[in-house]
Amino acid sequence: MNFLKLDDRDYQMSTDSFGYKEELRRALKFTDLVMYGIIFMIPIAPFAIYGYVADASSGMVVLAYFVGLVAMSFTALSYKVLSEDFPIAGSVYAYAQRGIGDAVGFVAGWMLILDYLLIPALTYVVAAAALNQLFPLLPPWIWIVVFLGIGTFTNYIGVQATAAVNKFFIALQVLVLIAFTATGLYALYHGAGAGHLTLRPLYQPETIKPQLIFSAVSICALSFLGFDAISTLAEEVEGNSNKIVGDATIASLLLIGGLFMLQTWVAADLANGMKFKSLDTAFYEIAEIAGGKLLATVSAWTTAIVFGVSCSIVSQSAISRLLFAMARDRIMPAFLAAVHPVFRTPHKSLLVVAALSLIIAIGFLDHLDTLTSFVNFGALTGFMILHVTVIVHNARKRSLALFKHLISPIAGFLIIAYVLYSMGSITWMLGLAWLAVGVVYYAVLTRYFKRDTRLEI
Repeated sequence: MNFLKLDDRDYQMSTDSFGYKEELRRALKFTDLVMYGIIFMIPIAPFAIYGYVADASSGMVVLAYFVGLVAMSFTALSYKVLSEDFPIAGSVYAYAQRGIGDAVGFVAGWMLILDYLLIPALTYVVAAAALNQLFPLLPPWIWIVVFLGIGTFTNYIGVQATAAVNKFFIALQVLVLIAFTATGLYALYHGAGAGHLTLRPLYQPETIKPQLIFSAVSICALSFLGFDAISTLAEEVEGNSNKIVGDATIASLLLIGGLFMLQTWVAADLANGMKFKSLDTAFYEIAEIAGGKLLATVSAWTTAIVFGVSCSIVSQSAISRLLFAMARDRIMPAFLAAVHPVFRTPHKSLLVVAALSLIIAIGFLDHLDTLTSFVNFGALTGFMILHVTVIVHNARKRSLALFKHLISPIAGFLIIAYVLYSMGSITWMLGLAWLAVGVVYYAVLTRYFKRDTRLEI
């Protein structure tokens, strides 16, 4: 192992071991990473998309989230395996690049850009939609500008500020979830909805079909996206980042999965027999049954603030570091690899992401479902490449750990492949169009401009 002395601490397998300088500030602990993953996935994420998941699953919302959790658990294990071997920023891009090759690494990074670049815009659209219910006279783009400004400023000044903000928003969401669950169970057992908790949100034998469930999973997969972004912070972790990143990835996923199933179980039984006014506001209508107009208003406000501020902060952080990693490898424009001399953040990448997020968010204000599908396509494609990387990389090492390095990634690949197959044709067309643009860009970069993207280690 190679050790490098930094700020009076030893870091196993430092970035210097992989041919990079230590530029980013190492200030994050295990709990910071777990909170980062949880806040990215958003404990109250079902509030925003509950109506769409319920509609796609014929009410078996809990089953959809359970299948999603199982699928993502295999992916989390693959992240753990590769983050231990490659503790550097760049996520699947860096793993595939070093585990398979430069071209595959680029494709992985390009598809993750589709995911990470659209998530900030998606959070602003969700926040604007939630607040539009409360302030219908204000144009939604105003909320987008406000939330974008807050998120960009917080990221600009460093990961320590981001970690502090995350702790506050996790506490806020936990309080709202407790309020919803407690009032929802009280209302349920006093005659509301189904009158008690039932198994129908989990299993309806007369309705269940694989295609139905995986179609719903392709929507609720959005709620799980974020645990993977923990890997982009590998160069900002105190101590042995090899182990911490992987452990935090799995811990955050399991915690959030339990919260998703709990709240959607209560919501689904409360919604028994309901006809929603809108799929966008379905959860707020259920919250009104549970705790009256006050709880519905609090739920809408919390969704708006969490998506608009908290989630946008961590999603901006993830995409800026992915662009930073690709730029320092000469695959993206060099200025994106610039690090602020004081805050030690990839500040130019952050500003580019902010500008693009504003344009995308305003363009997709009335197309939340389409934007969600694009985000999921990019993420799930990246996850499939991740699983292949685990198999190829460890086959080269002649690993004998069959479950971790072969069985688990194959299972994860197949589940995600089926989820992708269940997506609509429009999503596939636009997703493949994005991939085609990336292939052309890489070909021009390496053949026409003769850019050498090989690593110098």
